[in-house]
Amino acid sequence: MPHPLPDVDDPEAAEAAEAAEAAEDIETFEEFSGADATFAAVFRQALRRRGLPLERIRDHLRAQQISVSLATLSHWQRGRSQPEKTQSLRAVDALEPLLDLPTGALRSSLGPHRPRGGVRPPDPAAARGVFGEDSDVEQALGDAFAHFNAGLRALTVQETVCLDERRAIRETSVTTVVQAVHDGVDHLSVVHFLDSPKAGTVALTAPGRPAPRIRFLEELGCVAADIPLGRRLARTETAVIAYTLRAEGGVSWQHERRVTVPLRAYLLHVRFHPEAVPTRCWGYRRERIGADPSHRHRTALDDFHTTHLMPARCVSGVYGIEWTWPD
Repeated sequence: MPHPLPDVDDPEAAEAAEAAEAAEDIETFEEFSGADATFAAVFRQALRRRGLPLERIRDHLRAQQISVSLATLSHWQRGRSQPEKTQSLRAVDALEPLLDLPTGALRSSLGPHRPRGGVRPPDPAAARGVFGEDSDVEQALGDAFAHFNAGLRALTVQETVCLDERRAIRETSVTTVVQAVHDGVDHLSVVHFLDSPKAGTVALTAPGRPAPRIRFLEELGCVAADIPLGRRLARTETAVIAYTLRAEGGVSWQHERRVTVPLRAYLLHVRFHPEAVPTRCWGYRRERIGADPSHRHRTALDDFHTTHLMPARCVSGVYGIEWTWPD
């Protein structure tokens, strides 16, 4: 409650009034700073204490050239959303004096930003829907599977697969654009499965970046690595990562990519050695690992012994190209 202004000629009265007002501010702050001090709780209790309807709040903000709708204010007090944008944070600062709250009481009760729109964190359940239960990826990662790239969302993926004269995939080059779904993400985790890879021949490089530490799990024919992004990303920031995996292995009959969240674009480009060209190639999509291919179609080989797959829409699933050898 505001205190009457003291007589300027009575310094003792002025000091007493200031002390009383400070004490009331502390008492008010403590009232709203308990274990339940979420933004919604503080805002709701302050409205109740002052007896102000949301229409009055909206009009007060509008008078200060701050536009916040009644629906938004209602969401704030119910905890369905919280102020995050610049305009909304200005509204929070303007509300504190109206609600007789100490400076910062509302601001300090704001929780971390919530992901919205197209920046939703990957869902482990969605990943299992593509990989299957107890998949080779889950076996390779163990407990880390639940947090596999949980801070990133892939937007685009482009990969080029090169086969050698022995019909084996010798090199896979990947360029991907990722977006952070929360602050502080600093690396991308990758897992690749190879066709009978030979121990000691596996290498993964990322141009312009320190050599990533790789983990080769021979029993699974799998390579896993964490590739540094170069800095910690803030939420919604993007990064471009390019890397190349090289290995010597057995004869390959296909290459596929597991997509757990829809991509804006996916391109698979397969390049065959001139001395080892397949007779036919097919592109396909599967709902999950182990499912029969759907949308299977022939993909043409060009004069340079390459073929490619680029889906018009890349929803979750397994995308790949398979081929048959002459004999």
